[in-house]
Amino acid sequence: MEMVSGPISLCSKEDQKIYQTWFNFADSDGDGRLTGNDATRFFEMSNLSKHELKQVWAIADSKRQGFLGFKEFITAMQLISLAQEGNELTSDLLKSTADIESPSLPSMEGLDALLAESKGATMNGNSYSNGSTQSLSMPPMMYSTKSKKKNPTSLVPVTSVTDGLKILYNEKLKPLETAYRFNDFGSPVLTNSDFDAKPMVMLLGQYSTGKTTFIKHLLKCSYPGAHIGPEPTTDRFIVVMSGPDGRSIPGNTIAVHADMPFTGLTTFGGSFLSKFECSQMPHPLLEHITFVDTPGVLSGEKQRTQRSYDFTGVISWFAAKCDMILLLFDPHKLDISDEFKRVISSLRGHDDKIRVVLNKADQVDTQQLMRVYGALMWSLGKVLNTPEVARVYIGSFNDKPVNEAVLGPIGKDLFEKEQDDLLVDLMDIPKKACDRRINEFVKRARAAKIHAYIISHLKREMPSFMGKSKTQKRLMDNLEDVFAKVQREHHLPAGDFPSVENFREVLSRYNIEEFEKLKPKMIQAVDDMLGHDIPQLLKNIRNLYD
Repeated sequence: MEMVSGPISLCSKEDQKIYQTWFNFADSDGDGRLTGNDATRFFEMSNLSKHELKQVWAIADSKRQGFLGFKEFITAMQLISLAQEGNELTSDLLKSTADIESPSLPSMEGLDALLAESKGATMNGNSYSNGSTQSLSMPPMMYSTKSKKKNPTSLVPVTSVTDGLKILYNEKLKPLETAYRFNDFGSPVLTNSDFDAKPMVMLLGQYSTGKTTFIKHLLKCSYPGAHIGPEPTTDRFIVVMSGPDGRSIPGNTIAVHADMPFTGLTTFGGSFLSKFECSQMPHPLLEHITFVDTPGVLSGEKQRTQRSYDFTGVISWFAAKCDMILLLFDPHKLDISDEFKRVISSLRGHDDKIRVVLNKADQVDTQQLMRVYGALMWSLGKVLNTPEVARVYIGSFNDKPVNEAVLGPIGKDLFEKEQDDLLVDLMDIPKKACDRRINEFVKRARAAKIHAYIISHLKREMPSFMGKSKTQKRLMDNLEDVFAKVQREHHLPAGDFPSVENFREVLSRYNIEEFEKLKPKMIQAVDDMLGHDIPQLLKNIRNLYD
C-alpha cells in the first residue's frame, strides 16, 4: 500500500527554505497553522480564479482540518504553480508529476515587496504583523448559544474542527458524563490525545488467519515485535504506530503516557497491560494510520481456558476508538467460535466500521472459493443479525505472488480488483478522519444523553425510605420495560439505547439511590451543542471559497 509521503519529498532544500519563509509570513499569529483568513489573503497574490483556489484548498486540506500545516501549505503552493502553468487541478496531479520533477515556485504578485517591508519592520524592532499585512485577521470563532454576559468565554478562537470538539466536550458533554457516571457504563473520559490521535485500524480473527502478515504486507516490511508462524504467535495487543526509531514499548509505560490515546486501558488492570505493547517505527504509512494487531480469537478446547483479562471489553474499547475494523477469515477457518461470537457482539454500534476479509483465498480453486464464500456469508448472517450483506473482500494479503495455478486467470483478476478495492478503502481513512471524529462525537453525545435519562428515571423510581433493595432488584430485573418507558417518555430512537445485559451488569455494582436526579440544564446544553454549536463549527471550518 503506497501512501504519498508528502510534497516535502518533492522539494529541494532551497525551495523548502523559501516556502518556510512564506509560511511564517502568512501565519499571522505564529501558531504553525494557516487558517482561513490568513490563507485567503496570501493565495490572492497568485491571481488564480476563485474556482481554482477552491480546488487548491480542497486538495491541500484533504483531511478537512480547517487549516494548513507546513506540509499542506507546500501542497497548496505546488498546486498553485501547476495551475499557473495551465494544468487542470486534480488530487492525483502531484502524484503524476512526482516522477518527473518538482513543480517550480509559484508566482506571487507583490510578495517580495511585502517580505522586504516586513523584514525592515522586524529590524526596527516591530513585528511585521503591525504593518501592511495586518489584514491577515483572526481565525474563525465558534459561537455558543449563551450570552456573553453569562459566559465571558462564549467566543473562543477555533482554528480546526478538532479544537472545536475539544472545547465542546469539556464545556458541555463532559459535565453530563461525569454527573451520571457514563464513563463507567460506556467508554472512559476523553482526553486531548483522543482527539489528536491518528486514525486507527484494528484487525480481528482467529489464530493464523494472517493478521500480522496483513500489516506487514501494507508496510512492506516487518515491525518491532512482529512474530509470524503456523502456530499461535501473537499473544498480545500490539499497536503499530509512527515513531522516531524502531522499538517496542511495554503496555504499562504506554498507558500512562499523556500524549498517547491509551490511558483509558488502565481500567483493565495490570494483567491486560502485561499483554499490551506499542511498536513504533518511522514509516510514511504510519504517519497517517495506526494499526492494532490483536491476539487470535480462541476456538475449540482453548475457549474453556479463561483469559486473565476482559478480552471482549478491550475489543469494545478499541472499537470505539478505531476508524475501521477488519474481520479476517481464511478458507479453512470459517467457523465462528463462541468467543468470536462474543467479540463480534461487542462491536455493536460500530457496524459501519466493519469490513470482512477472506484472506489466503488462493489456497482453494475457483469452484471451492464459491462454496467457501457462500458458507462465510451464511455464518456472518447468523452472528451479525442483520438482513444486509456485509462487504467481503477476497484476496491473499501477503508478499507472495497469487497462486495462479490454483485460481486460474479469472481468479487472479478477481483478486487484484478486490485487493485494490480494500486498499482504496484504507487510503481513504485519513481523508475521512475528521468526518469520522465528528460522527463518533455526535454518537457519544446521544448515548450520554440517553444514559442520563435512564439513570434519572431509575433514580425517580426509588422509594425515599423503605424497600430500596427490593425496588432496585425489581428495576434491574425489568430493565427492558424501563428502557421502553424512557423511550416513549422522551421520544428517543430504540436503536440508540445500550445493550440491556451490559447495562444491567455494570448497574449491579452501584446503589441507584446514589445517582443524580435529572438535570434539565445539562441536557439542554447537549441539545444546544448538537443543534447549534456543531453545525456552526462546521460552517466556520469549511472550504474558504464555497
